[in-house]
Amino acid sequence: MRPVSVWQWSLWGLLQCLLCSSCLGSPSPSTAPEKRAGSQGLRFRLAGFPRKPFEGRVEIQRAGEWGTICDDDFTLQAAHVLCRELGFTEATGWTHSAKYGPGTGRIWLDNLSCSGTEESVTECASRGWGNSDCTHDEDAGVICKDERLPGFSDSNVIEVEHHLQVEEVRLRPAVERGRRPLPVTEGLVEVRLPDGWSQVCDKGWSAHNSHVVCGMLGFPSEKRVNVAFYRLLAQRQQHSFGLRGVACVGTEAHLSLCSLEFYRANDTTRCPGGGPAVVSCVPSPLYAASSGQKKQQSKPQGEARVRLKGGAHPGEGRVEVLKAGTWGTVCDRKWDLQAASVVCRELGFGSAREALSGARMGQGMGAIHLSEVRCSGQEPSLWKCPHRNITAEDCSHSQDAGVRCNLPYTGVETKIRLSGGRSRHEGRVEVLTGGPGSLRWGLICGDDWGTLEAMVACRQLGLGYANHGLQETWYWDSGNITEVVMSGVHCTGTELSLDQCANHGTHVACKRTGSHFTAGVICSETASDLLLHSALVQETAYIEDRPLHMLYCAAEENCLASSARSANWPYGHRRLLRFSSQIHNLGRADFRPKAGRHSWVWHECHGHYHSMDIFTHYDILTPNGTKVAEGHKASFCLEDTECQEDVSKRYECANFGEQGITVGCWDLYRHDIDCQWIDITDVKPGNYILQVVINPNFEVAESDFTNNAMKCNCKYDGHRIWVHNCHIGDAFSEEANRRFERYPGQTSNQII
Repeated sequence: MRPVSVWQWSLWGLLQCLLCSSCLGSPSPSTAPEKRAGSQGLRFRLAGFPRKPFEGRVEIQRAGEWGTICDDDFTLQAAHVLCRELGFTEATGWTHSAKYGPGTGRIWLDNLSCSGTEESVTECASRGWGNSDCTHDEDAGVICKDERLPGFSDSNVIEVEHHLQVEEVRLRPAVERGRRPLPVTEGLVEVRLPDGWSQVCDKGWSAHNSHVVCGMLGFPSEKRVNVAFYRLLAQRQQHSFGLRGVACVGTEAHLSLCSLEFYRANDTTRCPGGGPAVVSCVPSPLYAASSGQKKQQSKPQGEARVRLKGGAHPGEGRVEVLKAGTWGTVCDRKWDLQAASVVCRELGFGSAREALSGARMGQGMGAIHLSEVRCSGQEPSLWKCPHRNITAEDCSHSQDAGVRCNLPYTGVETKIRLSGGRSRHEGRVEVLTGGPGSLRWGLICGDDWGTLEAMVACRQLGLGYANHGLQETWYWDSGNITEVVMSGVHCTGTELSLDQCANHGTHVACKRTGSHFTAGVICSETASDLLLHSALVQETAYIEDRPLHMLYCAAEENCLASSARSANWPYGHRRLLRFSSQIHNLGRADFRPKAGRHSWVWHECHGHYHSMDIFTHYDILTPNGTKVAEGHKASFCLEDTECQEDVSKRYECANFGEQGITVGCWDLYRHDIDCQWIDITDVKPGNYILQVVINPNFEVAESDFTNNAMKCNCKYDGHRIWVHNCHIGDAFSEEANRRFERYPGQTSNQII
């Protein structure tokens, strides 16, 4: 046999090696492995890619055979038990749907149910050893706290495929001269191995390999690179090669899932006749603009048919798809990294870091369009993947699929920081301004700083959502930073960083001077998300002619049109469009009033407290958007009227109780209560749009403000009104919305 100069084993060969006591002369243990009480005869290990030493697919050896655990009914409590079996103090999370790759062999446990206090997994309830109806696409994994149990002997723990693992990938510019714009889109491929960063030999390097690398770095695609230039440059530089023989199919979400060959420490000749692998990635227009590159010239594309909702960070969220002009969700059955990666690349990101199930990014409403999506990873769109159309009985919104995508590194988090707060999630906002050689930290004027600006600041910091945007920061010490360097900040709420928001530029103007009148934020990884049940509005709408003598309280609360002030009280009547509104909290945090109980206002007329000045706006609009009638409703009683089966009510208004809406609950405002109407006394017959907006002034932060508005077609003939085609503002396609607003009241005269 011809001798070789490098170790030419694949990762599968490495796996077999690590499991074989005679491979590479590894000594066999002289004594039996030490076992924990209750775990006699069992061994545990973490396996799979990509992962760190304290996370992975859980595998158990029983009766000499290794197997996995199904993710059905798997919980954090079970993860705690397994992490202790593996020698860690506790679990910080768990994974499903074979995030670390599918295992092989038996599936030892299914429907595992633990309380979290068990000393061994054998004390947990399950279907019994080897009794499972799962496939390896449902293998469970754990993420343990990186802290070992004192005195733990890990001789019964085997970490498979760990010693030669590609943990990270980066691109290093061949010529590092001066400050380069981020993100880096072209350079030498470097991988981080256990002993540091190394380069990759380009022998056999393919476009498939580049595609995988670009996906890991947050780019949707790759392009050809001038190899001759880099070869010439490589002759003048020294290189440290640690990897060769990379062979990817192109659908992998991580380089570690490709076939790899590692150099050994004693290999003296590395990459003879070759050079370092070079990759050039194509950023999406969003990130191309940030790096100063020209946007790629491409054919105009229609409206996107996939979007993400409810994510705390860019590139993550619940997957929603457009079908027949209406947005709907995707059922998580058979949802995996390949399908998630297709979504991520379609949206202009890289490959997927995680494929999420179980409505981890909040529950949607309305239709569920797809189920059992099976992608190869090469499809240009999720709609090109084989899938099954579902019926209402097949899936529920508790099974909505989500993704977390790889994003390019832009360094925006290095240009902002918080100071003076009690934790890293709160404080006075400081931004880095100036050019090379004159960089300085400064404060932001608090004038007009609000929730939308705070949302962008928290997103840039990588801290999720904004709980509060503060215009005064008396209780946070500013330290040595006192200069205000930015004012007039105005954001739409979708920007990735504050420098993308409108501001006064170099002309800083602040109405109130002093460091205590500067912008501050309190960030959170979770937020509420309110959504109006549009069908109920349509079903309950009707007209009532209500006598003026019954409207004194409503007039006191400004719930009537301005012409009511000149009416002949108490004679006559007002014509009211009444309807019920049911407001759901589909987010991941309770919706609470911004003001504390100490500032709630008591209204004697109705015998209740107002916790928000304005909670909803009710408007009648003409086709061109002109308002012809309006109403508003103060949130006089934010409470849990009803909840889902497994959710308990937490808020009620009786006896000066706490107000709010719990996640999974809804607040119902019946059509027969005061102010639950629009005064249309002065409205002429015609075709109109009924619009309801929740939390219109953004007083309380939510994960998504685009779904706070509901619109309906209205046809009013002076005696009767037809309300139909009610939908959430972002539930339709752009074209469907244009048709809706162009012909209000014309599409149908029936309630649908």
